[in-house]
Amino acid sequence: MQLTDRIRQVKIALVATAVVICIASLLWSHFLVRDLASEEQAKVEVWAEAMRTLDLADEQTDLSLVLKVLEGNSTIPVVVLDRDGAVQDYRNLQLAAKTAADTIAEVRRLAADMRSAGQTIRVYLTPAAEGTTADADYMEICYDESVMLRRLARYPYIQLGIVAVFVVVAIFALLSSKRAEQNKVWVGLSKETAHQLGTPISSLMAWVEVLKENYPDDDLLPEMDKDVQRLQRIAERFSKVGSLPELSTTNVADVIVPVVDYISRRASQHIKLVTIMPPAPLYASLSAPLFEWVVENLCKNAMDAMGGSGTITIAATETDTQVLVDVSDTGKGIAKNHFKSVFYPGFTTKKRGWGLGLSLAKRIVEEYHGGRIYVLNSEVGHGTTFRIELSRV
Repeated sequence: MQLTDRIRQVKIALVATAVVICIASLLWSHFLVRDLASEEQAKVEVWAEAMRTLDLADEQTDLSLVLKVLEGNSTIPVVVLDRDGAVQDYRNLQLAAKTAADTIAEVRRLAADMRSAGQTIRVYLTPAAEGTTADADYMEICYDESVMLRRLARYPYIQLGIVAVFVVVAIFALLSSKRAEQNKVWVGLSKETAHQLGTPISSLMAWVEVLKENYPDDDLLPEMDKDVQRLQRIAERFSKVGSLPELSTTNVADVIVPVVDYISRRASQHIKLVTIMPPAPLYASLSAPLFEWVVENLCKNAMDAMGGSGTITIAATETDTQVLVDVSDTGKGIAKNHFKSVFYPGFTTKKRGWGLGLSLAKRIVEEYHGGRIYVLNSEVGHGTTFRIELSRV
């Protein structure tokens, strides 16, 4: 559990750092765009004054600087309107119209959009008339952000999107690589364990047969035989890890009842195991050795959670399409924020344990049997119910 919490803390720290970097990037871009927008507005004001000077110029006015200023605007979209709203001039507009009439209509629409956005400058053509009379002649300069400014405003979001996609792909690749490496280790360990168990199990089976011949009436021999057969099934389970199991149509009760019977004979007297099976068979496509492993793991976890006393109930029901198996206990329960974490490899609340039982159970149910296993409900101090969903046959 400590390792899982530490990994979660590292992930939270990384996400928090990424969020801070994103916010800093957005703020920096915002201030940069704001400053550039102010600079463009100042350029438009200079351009508008140049238009006024051009309109008021006489034969003796030197227009070289004015024309240089007017021609220098090659990026900022502007529309010049007279006091009646007629289009006098426009620059740097991206127009889709093909005819002259459609062009003027489109320019007017763009000017109206600029005006509604507050991007307009009124230039009076007679100095004495500025702000004094309603009849004063003027022209209105409507302007918009340049293409470069718009691209710069969108750039941070595009950059963050690319970085986010890259990070997601990188994390997914790393997790997939790590998971594949872990799977190879577990498969190799499992098969080696099955191989190492094979010789002593064969020897034990032979000795049990010798004991049966010499002591045919001994009451302990059947139980010893069950334990040896149990060891053989465990070795078989380990040998199947990493390879696709052979599934067969099986009555779920035929798998659950023997497992519960075996565990109950070896559990504490203060632990009661109850099975609730329907009278009619519930058929599902199963690998019996692996599904036994799942039920056994859930029962053992339940016994650990109850601390040596309590009741475990295994109930099987059905719907139109599914077979449902619920394993309930009266133990200490699971906090709601750990409902998913309990299936992570390494997660455990016990002082001793690898935290692999529920992880293996999840893999067996979901990857090998195409089902689902999850915490149906739990209350701290009152117990937990795990549910297994299998496709009905």
